[in-house]
Amino acid sequence: MTQHPPGKLFVIAAPSGAGKTSLVKALLARHPELHVSISHTTRKRRPNEEEGREYYFVSVAQFEDLVAAGQFLEHARVFDNLYGTGRKPVAEQLGRGHNVVLEIDWQGAQQVRRALPECSTIFILPPSKEALASRLRNRATDSDEVIARRLRDAVGDMSHWNEFDYVVVNDDFERAVADLGRIVAGHGEDLRAQRPALKPLLTALLA
Repeated sequence: MTQHPPGKLFVIAAPSGAGKTSLVKALLARHPELHVSISHTTRKRRPNEEEGREYYFVSVAQFEDLVAAGQFLEHARVFDNLYGTGRKPVAEQLGRGHNVVLEIDWQGAQQVRRALPECSTIFILPPSKEALASRLRNRATDSDEVIARRLRDAVGDMSHWNEFDYVVVNDDFERAVADLGRIVAGHGEDLRAQRPALKPLLTALLA
């Protein structure tokens, strides 16, 4: 039996509306060697989603049973719903030598970092607060009240940027996908979270 060197885990997080899901989808299309981890969630399935493609959709009771059984690598409440990443599928993929992408929020990223400190973490920022508000409105799936709450929560989410290894700004979509690709390929040193060029943007986003 061939022994593979273990794969690498890339944890990608962002505030709601920063374009994380679209970026990850484009990244996976361009890098078919990457594997994505499908999370469990208690939120209702949207019309364009499929069971086992975007998420595994479960009830609150089923989710709590999985938590009690220690089945999650990380789990968190985001807005009014629960999300969790299965421990076993991630371990199996990494064991086969596959690089795995995990698309979660900053709370989940903290838990994964504690469990697997060798993972690489990436935070995606919007280019401005205005762009973030516009993207949330353009979704047309949420009420004005929910959008306002998501914007407030986004500022809190973005305050955790410095817990991540890398930061990608989703100003130009194609460039942001390319930046993610460079990080995954091991060439993203200029995208480290602590680079001074990010300071003016972060000051504006967190104001």
